[in-house]
Amino acid sequence: MFLPFLALAILLIFSPTTNATTSSEIKNSTHEIFNVKESIAQLDTKPQTPFENQEEFHVDNEIEQENGNWKLKLKLIHRDKLQIPHFPYNNNKVFEGRINRDLKRVSSIIHRIENGGVNYRVEEFGSDLISGMDQGSGEYFVRIGVGSPAKNQYMVLDSGSDIVWVQCQPCTQCYHQSDPVFDPSLSVSFTGVPCGSSVCDRVENSGCHSGRCKYEVMYGDGSYTKGTMAIETLTFGHTMVKNVAIGCGHRNSGMFTAAAGLLGLGGGSMSLVGQLGGQTGGAFSYCLVSRGTDSTGSLEFGRGVLPVGAAWVPLIRNPLTPSFYYIGLSGLGVGGVRVPISEDVFKITELGDGGVVMDTGTAVTRLPSEAYVAFRDAFIVETVSLPRAPAVSIFDTCYDLDGFVTVRVPTVSFFLSGGQILTLPARNFLIPVNDKGTFCFAFAPSPSKLSIIGNIQQEGIQISFDGANGFVGFGPNIC
Repeated sequence: MFLPFLALAILLIFSPTTNATTSSEIKNSTHEIFNVKESIAQLDTKPQTPFENQEEFHVDNEIEQENGNWKLKLKLIHRDKLQIPHFPYNNNKVFEGRINRDLKRVSSIIHRIENGGVNYRVEEFGSDLISGMDQGSGEYFVRIGVGSPAKNQYMVLDSGSDIVWVQCQPCTQCYHQSDPVFDPSLSVSFTGVPCGSSVCDRVENSGCHSGRCKYEVMYGDGSYTKGTMAIETLTFGHTMVKNVAIGCGHRNSGMFTAAAGLLGLGGGSMSLVGQLGGQTGGAFSYCLVSRGTDSTGSLEFGRGVLPVGAAWVPLIRNPLTPSFYYIGLSGLGVGGVRVPISEDVFKITELGDGGVVMDTGTAVTRLPSEAYVAFRDAFIVETVSLPRAPAVSIFDTCYDLDGFVTVRVPTVSFFLSGGQILTLPARNFLIPVNDKGTFCFAFAPSPSKLSIIGNIQQEGIQISFDGANGFVGFGPNIC
């Protein structure tokens, strides 16, 4: 759980910002005390082995209906909490795998944007694709029921995807998942989608085979899913949602270990958010559980879940990539001082390049090189008293904190459009990369003009999307 000082470190300040090209003092705490010992101890948190009979496993999801609109709450589980049989847990491999997936995820997002939002197309791959079976995939999982009668399944949460899909029998090629693979022949609500339907027209990379609509998606890490589209019933808590378009994947491979499929929450019409439409008012909210804790996060749908007192920032739409949620970012702060970075660095160009994307599937926040270097150098100046350590993987700014119980570190802030300032808790930007006391500044340069706010920086903060009115909110709650 968060320590009291960490909880207090999340500050949402409603004050006008100054010109982004000049330094100005931020009216908040300039430093905080970071608990090194506890952060290292949390690395010893071992994942849980899923129940052999997953139908006996119950997640206390909650759902209400008010005036015909939903108010739905699901629990989020960090993938590191799930131990998959036959694949021993190894913390070093978990870190290495997470970074490797992250590099490929970022490359995939940039590729999609630079190619006008077009996904990779799936070719006839062999069985020698790089497998993530010992590393798992996805960062956060939800548990829902698929079909009638409902079969419980773990699903990867992805705010950058516009499709809901599960592995299906018969499986030509399937990766290992913790639940039995969904068998559509046992579901009375399963209906195939014909080629000429409006649903098939809205699916990217759709095709036709024997009169049935085919789909295929390839992700940047080499993972892919390929199968047929269907209309099915999904169950959230004790409430069934009928007529949801899902992908029934008969050929799937890559880094989705443990999960049965993916729950897309992107801005497109085929995502779960897009399909629920009027039932939820285009509104959802999530709290990503922090790494190494025993708590669970949450995913909520419905206008009733939008909090009072959040720092609301306009959502920015990029017509080339409607799946992604862009926000306005005007600057960065370190230790109570705004870093001199031009605001133009964070804007979307007329060609659709650049901008700032919120993404649950990316772990580490990426910044354009110009912004990253200035930001990192400002942080180094404020931590000159801490012993340095060699670079680790994508992190070029690391510290040897072995033997320290606590250290004093500068605050790190995001200047959001409209004047709000989001100050992160230290655990969201100084992370342990091994159990020997090496901590790194958890930001990295972007290989393009695009900025991506990753899930490490989002952890523990309530983030809400009001799609109908075009806003994203930060806080006021923590989790």
